[in-house]
Formats: sequence, C-alpha cells, structure tokens
Amino acid sequence: MAQDLALAQSHAFALARTLMVPVTLFRSGGEFGVLPSNELDDADVDVIHEIDPFDFGPAH
Repeated sequence: MAQDLALAQSHAFALARTLMVPVTLFRSGGEFGVLPSNELDDADVDVIHEIDPFDFGPAH
C-alpha cells in the first residue's frame, strides 16, 4: 500500500505491463493499492482506475 497517488499509479502501470493482465488501482482507508483486477472480488474499496496493458502502444 502507498500513500502517494503518483507512486501507486507508477506501480500499477508497471505491474500491468509486467504481468500483462488488467490491474485495478484502488483506495482503502487513507492508502492506495494495486491488485490484478480478477483478484479484487467485490472488496470494500474505492476503485480509482483500471489499467489494461493492451490499451497502450509499445514502450518505444
């Protein structure tokens, strides 16, 4: 969990590109977290953004 949104977004994008699966950036309490979207399972969290690695072009 991270308290900085920019750091959490960076980790979310890196995780999505590494695992090549959609990930969800969420807030729980006062912190941000990232999980693969299929593992979130109706948790009591505020979803901020879902990142799909196939929506972005190549890195270079």
